Amino acid sequence: MAYYRPYHPPADPLIVRDLTRQQDELRAHLRLEPLAAEPALIAGCDSSFPTPETVLSVFVVLRFPSLELVEKVYYTGPVTLPYIPGLLAFREAPNLLLAYDKLQHKPDVIMVDGHGIAHPRRMGIAAHLGVLLDRPTFGVAKNKLTGTFQEPAPEKGSISPLTDKSGELLGQVIRSKDKVLPLFVSPGHRCDQATATRLTLACLRGYKLPEPTRLADHWAEEFKKELC
Repeated sequence: MAYYRPYHPPADPLIVRDLTRQQDELRAHLRLEPLAAEPALIAGCDSSFPTPETVLSVFVVLRFPSLELVEKVYYTGPVTLPYIPGLLAFREAPNLLLAYDKLQHKPDVIMVDGHGIAHPRRMGIAAHLGVLLDRPTFGVAKNKLTGTFQEPAPEKGSISPLTDKSGELLGQVIRSKDKVLPLFVSPGHRCDQATATRLTLACLRGYKLPEPTRLADHWAEEFKKELC
């Protein structure tokens, strides 16, 4: 069976240059540090595209460490930018910010479906969103964007480092469930790798995805039904 890969036309070089400059400016504000205190509320967020012209962004807020659902919100808006590799945040973050504004319970830390510093310019969507909100964030991604790693052992909780060519630690590769493909966890903003890894492991409840991003994805599917 052939695998369909959507066609994305080449992006305007002037747009790419401008967005790359903005990304470099945002990176100057990035801070990797432990959380000031143990979180009481942890959020998960995700974006999807119900139609080619529409982006749907979801935030869920859970109590930590019980992971009881406290709040769920969504926001839909027009897609204002084509898909450009390495610049995904500019396509999704504006709508995520509008979803975040709807939250009555602001989280202490945000788990983002995507990368933090495990990005060619160290500014994945988790880092990007964290700087814009000035809130602690980290990324939990299903696929590698950059770096190299050794496959972790097949048992849940196995970890291996994700590094660049110079040996810089970009993230950690975590087996979240026995014998499933691993996750790629990296700090975003106002968070460090140890915290990102610890919180990811603490949020596992028998599924591949940790509860904050799993529930964000689940509610995205439910909210899509309301749009039909």
